[in-house]
Amino acid sequence: MPTRQRRGESAGAAPLMRSACAGAAFRPNRLLKQMLVLGLGVATSGLAAAAIAQTPAAPAASPVAQSGPPSPATPRETPRSGAAKPGDPLAAIDWLATPAPDAGLPGTVLLEPPVAGSARRPEVTVTPLASLVAPIGLVKPASTGLPVDLWRGSNAEALATLLASVPVRKSPAMQSLMFTLLLSETRPPVEGGERLLLARLDRLMDLGAPDPAQALAEQAGPTRSKARFKRWFDATLLTGDEQQACSALQDRPHLAPDYASRIFCAARLGDWPTAALLLEAAHALDLVDSRQLDLLDRFLNPDVFEDAPPLRAPKSPDPLTFRLYETIGERRPTSNLPRAFAAADLRDIAGWKAQLEAAERLTRIGALNPNHLLGLYTERSPAASGGIWDRVAALQRFETALETGSAEAVSKTLPKVWRAMQTAQIETAFADLFADQLARIPLDGQAANLAWRIRLLAPTYETASHSPPPSQGRSAFVAAVAQGVPTQELARNGVEQAIAAAFAADSAAPRKLQRLLDNGQLGESILRAMQLFAQGADGNLGDLTDALATFRAVGLEDTARRAALQLLLLDHR
Repeated sequence: MPTRQRRGESAGAAPLMRSACAGAAFRPNRLLKQMLVLGLGVATSGLAAAAIAQTPAAPAASPVAQSGPPSPATPRETPRSGAAKPGDPLAAIDWLATPAPDAGLPGTVLLEPPVAGSARRPEVTVTPLASLVAPIGLVKPASTGLPVDLWRGSNAEALATLLASVPVRKSPAMQSLMFTLLLSETRPPVEGGERLLLARLDRLMDLGAPDPAQALAEQAGPTRSKARFKRWFDATLLTGDEQQACSALQDRPHLAPDYASRIFCAARLGDWPTAALLLEAAHALDLVDSRQLDLLDRFLNPDVFEDAPPLRAPKSPDPLTFRLYETIGERRPTSNLPRAFAAADLRDIAGWKAQLEAAERLTRIGALNPNHLLGLYTERSPAASGGIWDRVAALQRFETALETGSAEAVSKTLPKVWRAMQTAQIETAFADLFADQLARIPLDGQAANLAWRIRLLAPTYETASHSPPPSQGRSAFVAAVAQGVPTQELARNGVEQAIAAAFAADSAAPRKLQRLLDNGQLGESILRAMQLFAQGADGNLGDLTDALATFRAVGLEDTARRAALQLLLLDHR
């Protein structure tokens, strides 16, 4: 009776095993171990089990290796592309043809891969994510004294809120510090960097500085987002550089702030057919406000509306609407518009009076270089009297007196021009322009006292503090502030006492701001100190002390001194 086949064992496996074991060079223990490791113990399908090659030293050949025609009962195997050549070991499974490992290895080890400890470990370089973000700004940290990681550790939304809300109108020192923060080359936070950049651009526009806003947007990449492009486009409309923005919009129409901007830019680039087509589409699809449609219609078809009455002026135009009114010959005054619009009056297309008024307005907030104002003041003779013309005439007479070097002429013209500068609230700009020249004129009496106070408002305040006039009643304390050593003994009122407390040897930043400094949140601590200074200037003397002490703690000694001097000397503020 035939022996029953084991479950899962191929019918040809037993003869092959017996044939292979008959060889003189056969090592049963080694072969069994290899077969067990390679999976020969159990067949996983109906295919034949592995055939063991017949070695040259074997005295008998395996029956399946004999030549001759196959038995009728045995099906013929279909040849495969990888079939063995004559004389090769027989294997039903391809990977069994892999040569056996070296006999010197233990029977259970089959080319095991090396352990991790024996491999050469690659060098790993760790780079903080924040350092991968490129810094953005127009002024190098070496010039501003502020670190590139000024905003490190702070929430971008909180920083944006502070940048938008910190008041600086009453203090030229705070204005200068704000511009420094906005324009310094700094690296944005890892999260919320876009929000902080937009806040910087918005505050520059709010302060009346579209030129720096345009430059900052261009450095950051104005076409990387729709929000950036809108701010860049608005700035170029007020500076007169809209050609560049319109060219970018023509290549990327999806960045358009609105449909009207596409019509304007198409016409600005000379593509009038496209502009007319877009305007007709806006009419048909009601894509633009009716008032702006009328304005665009006059912009594209000036001959049709040559005798038409002027359009009704909007109360709060955006920069595009302002430029459209200017283009059709109905230019709007900027005195009652946001400060950024005043920059448009600095162009030659505006009249001299409009340029003068815009320059004073921007100088008052620190957005214009005083030399630009001086150039406008001295451009020509006053056209009339009263108002701004009196200020122009007073400054021209004073400048003429300085050029003569006559102490008497300067003594006569200085009080009048100073009152004019006080009326315009541009005293610090005047001091920046003329402090050095005043120091060389030998004045006496009231003129000497006034000249000394003007020099204390200039960047060379510390030099002036060492030569106070003898008749100046408040000279001791003010001079001590300029030198950074005011004392309570010299203070005569609450404001002076608060300032002296901030400059004391044991002064320190308040606890809430010190925690920010300990966490490395320098930018946020400066902004919050600026908030405290504004509250202190309005009468909260404790906040005044904390603000000045914080400025000194973070190394802004010059800011602390100038802010204190301006608070003492600019009484009307």
